[in-house]
Amino acid sequence: MLASALSPGVAHAAAAKSHHPPPALPQDTGFLNRRIELHGITYHFQVYLPEDWRRDDGKQWPIILFLHGRGERGSEGMWQTQIGIAEAVRNHPDRWPFVIVMPQCPQTAHWTDPAMLELAMAALDQESAEFHGDAARTYLTGLSMGGYGAWELARLHPHRWAAIVIAAGGVFWSYEPERWQESSILPADYARAVGHTPVWLFHGSLDPVVVPRQSEIMFDAFKAAQGNIRLWIYQGLKHDCWTRAYDEPELPRWLLALRVPEAAEVMAERIVVPLHAPTIKLSAAQLDALAGEYREPNGRAVTTIFRQGDQLSIKSPGGEVTGLDAESADTFFRPSETAGALATHLTFEHDAQGRVTGYVLRDSRHEERWMRQGPAATR
Repeated sequence: MLASALSPGVAHAAAAKSHHPPPALPQDTGFLNRRIELHGITYHFQVYLPEDWRRDDGKQWPIILFLHGRGERGSEGMWQTQIGIAEAVRNHPDRWPFVIVMPQCPQTAHWTDPAMLELAMAALDQESAEFHGDAARTYLTGLSMGGYGAWELARLHPHRWAAIVIAAGGVFWSYEPERWQESSILPADYARAVGHTPVWLFHGSLDPVVVPRQSEIMFDAFKAAQGNIRLWIYQGLKHDCWTRAYDEPELPRWLLALRVPEAAEVMAERIVVPLHAPTIKLSAAQLDALAGEYREPNGRAVTTIFRQGDQLSIKSPGGEVTGLDAESADTFFRPSETAGALATHLTFEHDAQGRVTGYVLRDSRHEERWMRQGPAATR
């Protein structure tokens, strides 16, 4: 009876109001589960979308194909997001405005298998089509076993890539040692195929798994072929050079500056990067001026800094004691191989009178400020 009493205009408005579309769901970005079917087999993998990626804005995005190492093989589609470029993206998403495709190699396979190379390219093609990958800004990278695969894709599809980045890789596969018998031929073949596509290699000087000679040989071949090659050797690092490599702020900026096609450029750059900055010796008085107790801003956790001979040491809230080497009068670092991959620096702060007020602890992920307790010492 109430409905029949409504005027036609009121009834129409009520009906229109009741048929409003539901609000749009938030758009998913970040690391997303993906799958692809190839020759009747379904493979699970991941793609990363930056937070400001939008499906409906028509914007084309730079896109990276990343090949993981031997230890991340599997079928669950996720282990490869714990290493390399994925770790760097989690630490500094602001540095990586890229769509990143991360296929996964099955446990019993290698990236250099033809079927796996086909899988990698199919995943890249599928994600490029759906997520607006820019053909002129498509990049290739791989680490360790993924570096082997990246060299193969670089050789097979040289004009697909605006740039290539390989960490702890090479063309002499550990599971096919007989390839070393072609060491006078293979590097030149790859250099000719890749041409002037820019390549950046990273390697640890003490790598016992994929020896640094692998990258040295490729550097020499590209230099002889008038290619475009950079080689950074991390002094003192072993196989895991990729943590530090993908943490280099210059790397994503270098990639974004490159497009396909570009005018041919000849370049050969080889740099040995020290594990740490050079150390200096400070006087006992300088070290004593920095010693004391420091607390977090909330006052709960306490660290103690003290002098042991001619070195400063820090005692963590959990009681662990670590030595600190001086880079300058106010900046110290933890001397260890791990610190070389992800450097941790401690910088003291002072007030206008030069008295120590606290320190800032910085690593590749974040920074923490600790405040000095009790009377501040004068420098």
